[in-house]
Amino acid sequence: MRVLVIGGGGREHAIVHACARQGHTVLCTPGNPGIAGLAQVLDSPQDADALAELALREAADVVIVGPEAYLAAGVVDACTARGVPAFGPTAAASRLEGDKGWSKAFMQRHGIPTARHATFHDLDAALAHLATQPAPIVIKDAALRAGKGVTVAHSVADAQAALRDIFSVPDACAVIEDFMTGQEVSVLALTDGVAFALTPPSQDHKTIFEGDTGPMTGGMGVICPFPLSDDALETIKQRVIVPTLAGMRAEGLPFQGVLYAGLMLTPDGPKVVEFNARFGDPEAEAVLPLLQSDLAQHCLDAANGRLDPHTVRFSDEASAVVILAAPGYPGDPLRGVPLGLPGVGENEIIYHAGTREVGGELHSSGGRVLAVTAVAPTLNTALARAYALADRVEFAGAQLRRDIGSRIGARATEE
Repeated sequence: MRVLVIGGGGREHAIVHACARQGHTVLCTPGNPGIAGLAQVLDSPQDADALAELALREAADVVIVGPEAYLAAGVVDACTARGVPAFGPTAAASRLEGDKGWSKAFMQRHGIPTARHATFHDLDAALAHLATQPAPIVIKDAALRAGKGVTVAHSVADAQAALRDIFSVPDACAVIEDFMTGQEVSVLALTDGVAFALTPPSQDHKTIFEGDTGPMTGGMGVICPFPLSDDALETIKQRVIVPTLAGMRAEGLPFQGVLYAGLMLTPDGPKVVEFNARFGDPEAEAVLPLLQSDLAQHCLDAANGRLDPHTVRFSDEASAVVILAAPGYPGDPLRGVPLGLPGVGENEIIYHAGTREVGGELHSSGGRVLAVTAVAPTLNTALARAYALADRVEFAGAQLRRDIGSRIGARATEE
């Protein structure tokens, strides 16, 4: 099969890796230096029509769209219009992620559990509502912000500052919602719009510093699987996944692709923190190394409306991801830092998230630079191997968290 992967980050490297190890011919645009070792990297304009024409010209059997911005721009729509199967929601259906205000209203309409919230298009109205709410409180930019448009404000002043930042641009929209307590977990469903298969649950670590402190990032590390009980997983299926897919169909927006439910396991049961319309990043770097079946075939089947969930199989091992981020991230990351990558052992992978080649040498080119992943029989061993590999990377000033997995008592030790 000829597979075209759209994107150039760590998530796309993981998608390319999953397809390549099944023997498919993989193409990717815009790609990155890590992806170039597994796939043919193609140069192309990155607008929807140009990408769809590329897929047609390259005779791609299926297109897999990675980043949310491409989904919102209508890449799937453009491919479908040309008869090329594309895995991911339409631009209209991707609104489930791209417009947090709409998404919250959707959850209300369909009885999907989430935090109490209010949506505002005006700063003064938002500030007036904020004055009636206790801290801590959560402030969200309703638009796409690559996972960084969220502030957990522990004081009214912090919340006010977050709102003023959101409304500093025209046509802004903000969501103010109650602060929820409990463990966070990500549950991803591969779906054709009706049938779905769940990946193993995972847990991302969003803030930059250990102890879940500091600014929010796109994610600093992941453990997989997160220890969810069968009862809790069934509750999530029946109260979140099933009604979301049914609701999207009922509203004329059938959702095909990856439905990512970011959840809080509250004392009142699982509640949705947010939906994403694609593989999470860095969750993909933890989940996809555990996939034993054929990702490209599943994507093609889903795009054609015939996903068979029973064919989707994952290893019962564990994986751990440690992100190496640039100095200054998530504010103003330092780019151009030379990188030296060590050799990797079996079941160890270094995914490129923000790298580029300059004169034959590898340099950092973004905030989150590398996603260091290890797979092992136990989570503790996977963590130990991921950290040991991360420590062998030459990356001056790299930021990393040493407490990935600590929320559930996992620790980096060989067992």
